[in-house]
Amino acid sequence: MPVGPISPVRAGRPWPLGVERVEAEQALNFALFSRHATGVTLLCYTERDPVRPVFELALQFPAHKTGSIWHCRVPEAALRGATLYAWRVDGPAEAQDGNRFDRRKVLLDPFAPAVFFPPGFDRAACAADGPTDGKAPLGRLPSQAPALPPLPKGPRYTCRDAIVYELHVKGLTANPNSGVAPERRGTFAGLIDKIPYLCDLGVTVVELLPVHQFDPQEGNYWGYMTLHFFSPHQQYARTDAFSEFRAMVDAFHRAGIEVWLDVVYNHTAEGGADGPTYSFRGIDNQSYYLLAKDGSGYVNDTGCGNTVRTGHPAGRVLVLESLRFWAGTMGIDGFRFDLASIFSRAADGTMGVHEASLVAEIGLLARLFEVRLVAEAWDISAYQLGQAFPGMAWLQWNGRFRDDVRSFVRGGGGKVADLMQRVYGSDDLFPDTMLETRRPHQSVNFVTAHDGFCLYDLVAYDRKHNEANGHDNRDGTDDNRSWNCGHEGDDGAPDGVLALRRQQAKNFAALLLLSNGIPMLVAGDEFLHTQRGNNNPYNQDNETTWLDWERLERNRDVFRFFKTMIAFRKAHPSIGRPVFWRDSVHWFGSDGPVDLGPESRHLAWFLDGASVGDDDLYVMVNGHGEDRAFTVQQGAAPDWRRVVDTALPSPLDICEPGAEPPLESTAYRVGAHSVVVLRRQRR
Repeated sequence: MPVGPISPVRAGRPWPLGVERVEAEQALNFALFSRHATGVTLLCYTERDPVRPVFELALQFPAHKTGSIWHCRVPEAALRGATLYAWRVDGPAEAQDGNRFDRRKVLLDPFAPAVFFPPGFDRAACAADGPTDGKAPLGRLPSQAPALPPLPKGPRYTCRDAIVYELHVKGLTANPNSGVAPERRGTFAGLIDKIPYLCDLGVTVVELLPVHQFDPQEGNYWGYMTLHFFSPHQQYARTDAFSEFRAMVDAFHRAGIEVWLDVVYNHTAEGGADGPTYSFRGIDNQSYYLLAKDGSGYVNDTGCGNTVRTGHPAGRVLVLESLRFWAGTMGIDGFRFDLASIFSRAADGTMGVHEASLVAEIGLLARLFEVRLVAEAWDISAYQLGQAFPGMAWLQWNGRFRDDVRSFVRGGGGKVADLMQRVYGSDDLFPDTMLETRRPHQSVNFVTAHDGFCLYDLVAYDRKHNEANGHDNRDGTDDNRSWNCGHEGDDGAPDGVLALRRQQAKNFAALLLLSNGIPMLVAGDEFLHTQRGNNNPYNQDNETTWLDWERLERNRDVFRFFKTMIAFRKAHPSIGRPVFWRDSVHWFGSDGPVDLGPESRHLAWFLDGASVGDDDLYVMVNGHGEDRAFTVQQGAAPDWRRVVDTALPSPLDICEPGAEPPLESTAYRVGAHSVVVLRRQRR
């Protein structure tokens, strides 16, 4: 095997990390961060033989090292046709000191342009003792093709028009009944085929579950075990994942839809101490991961075996450079950060809430690239929802909205005050005080997400049914706040129970879309997709999670309700405002003041649209199991028209604009478990 350069190798420069083509010199510059390594070797391969390198270079200290970065510049002619590369890294291997160097391991560059999986790729072998030649993922060297130009900017929606739709790239179209051609199912291209459907529904933002390259052998269908932060998941593409992903983003933008990514920078696919050594663990374990004080084990604030040390320069640069790539090159409009509280942790793992440098740095990057930031503002050991999260202008997933609305709709007493708070915009979490003024649209309101019951299961199951996941039904939350409407599951469910479930699903949709803040739906909820009670199907790459599009035909009335309710929200700027409703809203009970008692299950509110040039709205909500008489306490009956009554059969449950019947009386009987919406036109 040829060893060493056949023409002069220069020291190169320590920036940027990864590999960069230097056109003027017909050379490649390599740079790798490893503070604790004692030796670093560059390996280059051809695709014909990804086991034996055709070029190998042991970097020399101090010539090839600046600070904590090892670097070199190699003429392309010296690489003997290589198109792939990796590293071997030497250093101490004392686990008690936090070091896990092993020169037998072939290591993927975290900043590689793309990933190559050799035919012998083997997760188990990379987790075992011994060499991983031919079994570990490799990086691709940059091609001589011109750099990808930035994509045109996508649209930007206000709190009035933003309708977020969380979806799984594969799950949306993988089912044979999706109507997508077989070769396009489960791919980025398949999503393009569903754009007309999403536009018809009224979606303006798609939030994609993780698309960063994750470990194809780890078994995490959701994609939350990232292997590489700079490339799209190859299994979602037919040929070139980069070009197909960009084509998808461009198609969404042309259709007037923003694209957000759910990104996972808090942990990696290497997992805990018994996980594989692909990259970070072997390059510099101490710098990339939070370790226990004695250095022997990993801090597991993520529940996935490890926690990225985002307070350290190595972790911070990784996150920022990855975000810059996806925003600048791949055209992404927003990022939802999984377990974003990890970013509040300093280099030593302590929580530095108001001095979280990475949060501030991400905020600056977002400003430069005009992207939105959404935090899941908690992790296993910290809950920062609301003003406790240091990103002052970030949007946040509002888990309190989910919990409080679920508790009310399932019939819980004493939840009226909580419902009022959530509908109003959650100013308890995002206060608009003079000292620190937050906005209601910082609350991303949701009832369901990928994690937990989908909407139909929320009204069809009292308890989780996760046996298929292989953990004896111990995984997934037990705090579902669900109600099966009187019968567990679908088998043998009476017609009355099935009808009530549809009504409850419409109640959830109505309350979500009538609330101030930004609403988020989950793909398939609009036609009652079911996961048969599995509230944690993270490893179910099958028809449990693949959307069953036949249910769209069976549940067209529910789809119509969602679609019309979305259009109603967009048509009324009174609902989604950039500020809280304040004096525009007046709260009532069924016939008088609001009842905040422990058994109260009813609420009404009047929303004055004058300040925003909109119609007036009146909403009545009955969470009781029996009908209840309400009195409309604003205006005369003929002025009001009924838009929504979820107790009525379709198509009377929601009326198209101009077809709403007028009220005959201000006395209105609101059915059990139902929501009524009235509109009064302003002239």
